[in-house]
Amino acid sequence: MGPALTGPSGEEPSQPPGPHGHGSVLKRRTGWIGSRTGPEGPRKGWKGLATPLGTLAAVAGAFAYVGAVDPNEPGHYPVCPLLRATGTFCPGCGGLRSAHAFIHGDLGAAFSANAVAVVGYFLFAAVWALWLVRSWRGQPMRIALAPVWWWGLGAALLIFSVVRNLPFGSALAP
Repeated sequence: MGPALTGPSGEEPSQPPGPHGHGSVLKRRTGWIGSRTGPEGPRKGWKGLATPLGTLAAVAGAFAYVGAVDPNEPGHYPVCPLLRATGTFCPGCGGLRSAHAFIHGDLGAAFSANAVAVVGYFLFAAVWALWLVRSWRGQPMRIALAPVWWWGLGAALLIFSVVRNLPFGSALAP
């Protein structure tokens, strides 16, 4: 049997031990856990911005390419495999045309090509801005959605896919 786990004056410990004793092995050996903090504390300011700024650079580069190379001209991009095999539009069909129109400031054409993609662009911008602010402050970015939200998102995409392939939903087709 191991040593008694009691507090400084013999009372019960303030926290029950985890599966491997008090704290994880990493925390006991190094004094810190995770990539957002280190022995010197949270990475605040410019040092914490590398990942969100790198992500923005990658997304901006992809959008710049789609803005420069028109997806409306055949031969520049591969055809959607589902569209090629079945003739059915997936939720992403028209996304490149939507991005091209969005970059060129034609919001109507962007919505016409893929409305869900345009909503996604604005949602990405909002989440990225929140990520940037939290990274500047040295706070972790955690998005924890309940399973019901994920199921709801999947159901919405499924409904969008079905409706855009029906005759009365042709306005949603690219």
